[in-house]
Amino acid sequence: MRASVIYGAGDVRVEDLPAPTIQEPTDAVVRVTLACVCGSDLHPYHSMPASEQGVPMGHEAIGVVEEIGDDVTGVSVGDHVVVPFAYADNTCSVCRDGFQTACSHGGFFSGAQAEKLRVPQASGTLVQIPDDVDEALLPSLLTLSDVYLTGYHAAFMAKVQPGQTVTVIGDGAVGLSAVLAAKQMGASTIILMGRHKDRTDLGREWGATDVVAERGEEGIAKVMELTGGEGSHVVLEAVGHMPAYEQSYGVVRPGGVISRVGVPQYEEAPVGFMSLFGKNVTLNGGPAPVRAYLEAAIPQVLDGTIEPGKVFDAEVSLDDVAEGYRLMDSREKIKVLVRL
Repeated sequence: MRASVIYGAGDVRVEDLPAPTIQEPTDAVVRVTLACVCGSDLHPYHSMPASEQGVPMGHEAIGVVEEIGDDVTGVSVGDHVVVPFAYADNTCSVCRDGFQTACSHGGFFSGAQAEKLRVPQASGTLVQIPDDVDEALLPSLLTLSDVYLTGYHAAFMAKVQPGQTVTVIGDGAVGLSAVLAAKQMGASTIILMGRHKDRTDLGREWGATDVVAERGEEGIAKVMELTGGEGSHVVLEAVGHMPAYEQSYGVVRPGGVISRVGVPQYEEAPVGFMSLFGKNVTLNGGPAPVRAYLEAAIPQVLDGTIEPGKVFDAEVSLDDVAEGYRLMDSREKIKVLVRL
């Protein structure tokens, strides 16, 4: 089968790899119909050391079930499914608490930018979508494998309430998704911190009331001005770098919440008096357990309540996936869909 493989920073190739097979009775093999490039895919694209051993890429997909193991229930060969970016049994106590990304029998995917994908724990992972779904809705359904529901997870963990002020840091696909989710939850003021007009325009369409292009102390001052000097009830951080975290605790109001879904590119961060403690700030967030949200989100896409697929502003074939990485890395495009 054809699959995207990364060999080092900036070196993405499409190669012929062995097609996946059933290895455990809980496995399924899915023929991928749509995949995409994620902002987190850009981390190895920036910094991975050169290697003779390539790493298959991609963790967002929808497709058709081609084969199932003997113990798989709930999905059948021929079903059209969303593949969450993490697999889980969906039955253990941690999964029942709604944190499938920490399932003791689970893990994270790699290799979804390919013609076929092996899915462990298929019964607990795969979620069926209607076979006769309007093809125009498929990009939005694809966002439920990660990007939209990661933005939703940020807002969910922050417990966004109607009437609150929310600041979203980052105008990438996840940040824009967080704007959409915060609007759905009733936030009255949504401040989007971003400086790319094509992105912030979509953010405004999805509910951002204000855009702050400034960064650092200047950006913090602007948000404080917009909030009457009080700061933001909720900060949704969708970047993962230290300057974004510093902006977060700079703009959050006393008693507020910082919810992070940008994968942290650091292990140490301020949590003392001048950052979190002095203002009684709550810090939470983490990898989005999209499996916990999928059943509720699919009908919202099907009935038009949300259209998160608008985040895709470019499309490539699998053979051209390296161009998709380049377009996102250069900020020429927000998010690139890969059609197989």
